This record gives sequence, C-alpha cells and structure tokens, in this order.
Amino acid sequence: MMASNSSKIPVLLLKTKSTPTDAYEEIFSTRQGDGPDFDPTFVPVLQHQFEDDGMRQFGKLLHGRQINNTPDSAYGGLIFTSQRAVEAFAKLVDDGKDEENWPYLQEVPVYSVGPATTRALKAVAQDLPLQIFGEHTGNGDALAQFILEHYGEWYKDRPTKPPLLFLVGEQRRDIIPKSLMSETLPTDKRTQVDEIVVYGTGVMESFASDFADVLRKTEDRLSRWAVVFSPTGCDSMLKGLGMLDEETGKVIKKPAEEKRTTYIATIGPTTRNYLKRTFDYEPDVCAEKPSPEGVWQGITEFMKKLA
Repeated sequence: MMASNSSKIPVLLLKTKSTPTDAYEEIFSTRQGDGPDFDPTFVPVLQHQFEDDGMRQFGKLLHGRQINNTPDSAYGGLIFTSQRAVEAFAKLVDDGKDEENWPYLQEVPVYSVGPATTRALKAVAQDLPLQIFGEHTGNGDALAQFILEHYGEWYKDRPTKPPLLFLVGEQRRDIIPKSLMSETLPTDKRTQVDEIVVYGTGVMESFASDFADVLRKTEDRLSRWAVVFSPTGCDSMLKGLGMLDEETGKVIKKPAEEKRTTYIATIGPTTRNYLKRTFDYEPDVCAEKPSPEGVWQGITEFMKKLA
C-alpha cells in the first residue's frame, strides 16, 4: 500500500529542478526497502543570467579557435565546476553550430568537478565527444590536485604548460587558480589559470514567499528536511525558518531537549562551513559526497539514529 503524502517526510530541495530529469527527485521519490518515505519538493533559490561581457570574450576565443593543443593557442584546456557554466558553453556551441568541425575541442582536456557537471557536458551537442576528466573528484580542491598531475602529463613535452581557461560565475571559490598557480610549485608543474565570468547569480525575489508557502503546507508533518546547495540563500532559508536573531545575525540557540521537526542538510563542506562561520550554526547533515546519493544517505542515516 502506498503511503499518503501526509505520512511522507517532506524534503525541501532548495534548488531549481534540473531538466529533463532531476536525480534528486528520482532518489527521494523512490522508497528504498524499509527506509524513510520521502516527498521531494523544489524551492528555487538562485536565479542565473549570462554575463554579456564574459560570453562575448569566451565566444571570441571559441570562434578564433584559440582553445587548442597547438603551441600558438591561447589555452590548452577548459575547467568547469558548475552546470550554469556548462549552459553558457552549450549556448555558444549552439550559436556556432553552422561552422565546420565545430566546436573543435576534442583534442584538449576538459576538466569537470563531478557527475552532474560531467553529465551536462556530455549532453552538449557536437560531432565528436569531448575528452572529460575529473568527474570522480567531487570538489575544487581535489580537482585541482588531479589537474596538476593529469595536465602535466598531457603536455609533458612542454616545459611551460599552456594556460587553462576556467568558466565561472560571479561567486566562486579561488582554490583551483591558487592551487595551480602556487609559487611553491616547480615551474614545469605551475599552470596559468584565467577565469572568465560567464554567468551571474542572485537570490530569486520570490524565494522568501515560495519557501514560506511550502513551510506552511508541511508544518503539520512529524519531520521535514531542508537541503541547501550553496551559501547563496542560506540567510533567506534561516530567516524563513525563524532561526535568526535579528540583532546578532546568528542562529538563536535553543535547548538541546527542545522538540524539533525541521532539519537541515548541506550538499557538502563549503556550504556547511559557511553556515558555521557566518551564522554559528552546525547543520544536521553534511553529505560525504556532493551527490543525490550522498545527500540521501546522510539524511537516511541521521534518521535511523533518531528512531
């Protein structure tokens, strides 16, 4: 017998639903054995828009065939750490699809931080597939260490490695450029990394009211989860949950024995550390792997301890 929605545990995914399918929806909609029965809902937090200057700059490099494995090229490879940057790339590829042998990037390494970004890259329409590496790394620090070894081997015949182009959003960590350009590295390992901002990010104006609406609809449940995917939106989420002290800007401390119904999970350590540093708040779960499976496992294991 299927559980009614009122007996399921709401999981509020603070993200835009991916198309055509979303792996978070799939895993939280399917009950695993005798595990918890979840009810996933998407509450979009971020709105993205392409940055015209960056798109023009990147487009000029693509059309000028300046990302190549030849010695006179401007760049010898690409780095992607977000699906939004891949969307910007996909748009430019689509815009130039009438060009012969487009987009000609099959001879250079393309580095991707994880499964979701890699799936998005593989979906970009072109005649020959891109050579994508780094899917297993899962975060920027690990990807940077992987690139150091892999890119060095890819261009092992060159004493100076060609620069890498990193497609980014307005808000990003600098761990990859810092790691690859560190002065502590020997010169034959050090690689110039240039960033182009191809998209901007902000909190959706409607998020506060959308989140409040979902909270009202789920307030009678015995428990519910909010899953947060980036530092942007943490402030609005905590305000919506009534957890912030307006004077201090920190989370209000409550007695440990006080009954709770709402729990918070983060996609990984970057967002968890932001919550700790900015709001003095430790989320209930931080996924060991930044993936749908990692978030599902973290929440499921936490709930077993509560039972």
